Amino acid sequence: MAETNRPPPDAIDRAVRLTRRARSATDESEREAYLEDRSALLSEYSYAARTRSDGGGETLILYPTEWLEDGTVVLEAVTDTDRAIERSLSGPGTGDDWGEIDEHNRAVARTVRERHGDVHGDTADAFATFMSNHYAKPIEAATPGERDEFRTEYFRRNAWPSDEQRAELDRSVELVLDAARARRGSDG
Repeated sequence: MAETNRPPPDAIDRAVRLTRRARSATDESEREAYLEDRSALLSEYSYAARTRSDGGGETLILYPTEWLEDGTVVLEAVTDTDRAIERSLSGPGTGDDWGEIDEHNRAVARTVRERHGDVHGDTADAFATFMSNHYAKPIEAATPGERDEFRTEYFRRNAWPSDEQRAELDRSVELVLDAARARRGSDG
């Protein structure tokens, strides 16, 4: 069995964006083009994708292709479930709204980087990605549970944080939320 390389955060984010675009595509050929791009991207890391629908919406699931046999996941091949990656596709921002939300979150991250340096800026980038792609909502709308999920799950598994980022995590999240609230207030 070949070992797979977990897709880096930027490839995961791109797979989410391609999936969102496929979901909002206006014709079948456009939809298929986005899904083919996603498949080509993930194949570079020996990963595949599927979506799961449940009462809470849809979730994109990325997993190693070595788990597949004839297009079906073979449970016996799943030795480390941490290698699977899940991202919510449901949230208040979809289609055109998602792009506006993502740009807002990126602008907040840029502000944190400019004002507080790279350590806080790198965490701000990760938080912006998390809120845009996981929940499709502005950073300042993050619930306490979503902030906790970012700190305990996403940041640890997907941000590839430095030791200094880990040590400053709580302060970084405070700075991000302050910058987001200030930006939202100035947008009026």
